[in-house]
Amino acid sequence: MFNVEKNMIVELSADDFDALLKGSAPANTRLVCDSVIAPPEVLEMLAGIAAEIGARFSPSAWMIVEAGEIVGLCSVIRAPENGEIHIGYGIAPSRERRGCATRAIGQLLEWARKDPRVTRLSAETGVENIASQRVLERNGFIRIGERIDPEDGPVICWQISADKPALA
Repeated sequence: MFNVEKNMIVELSADDFDALLKGSAPANTRLVCDSVIAPPEVLEMLAGIAAEIGARFSPSAWMIVEAGEIVGLCSVIRAPENGEIHIGYGIAPSRERRGCATRAIGQLLEWARKDPRVTRLSAETGVENIASQRVLERNGFIRIGERIDPEDGPVICWQISADKPALA
C-alpha cells in the first residue's frame, strides 16, 4: 500500500473520515492550519460515497498528503462500471496552485495502471475551472465532451486509459 513518507495519496478509512468530520487529523498526519480541506457537508457526502462504493470497490477514497499535512482529498465518486472509475478531487484553498493535485492524480493513475480491475479513469471539471483542467491535461487525460450537470452546470468530460505497462 502507500507510504505517507513516499507517496502523496493515502487511502482513507471510515475512521479517517470520522476524524476529519470531528476536526482531527488521522494518524501520522496533520490538518492544514489556515483553511479547511473541505466543508463539513462535503466531507459527510464524500464519506457516504466512499462507504457505498467501498462496499464493492476498494480503495475508494484517498487523502492527498504533502510533508505530513493533509492538503486535499481524492475519491472514486461513482460506482465503477466496466473497469472505468470516475474520480473527483479537491485541494485546500491555501494549498492550491502548488502542483499538489497534479502530483496526486499522477500517483492515482500509477495505482490504477497496476490494478487489473481498472481499465479507464474519467473525471469532470467545471468549464471555468482552468486549474483543474490543467491537472488532468498534465496527467494525459483527454477532453471527450461537455454536458450540463444538474448541480454543477456546464462541465467538461475527461478520460484516460489505464493501459497496463508491458511485462518485461
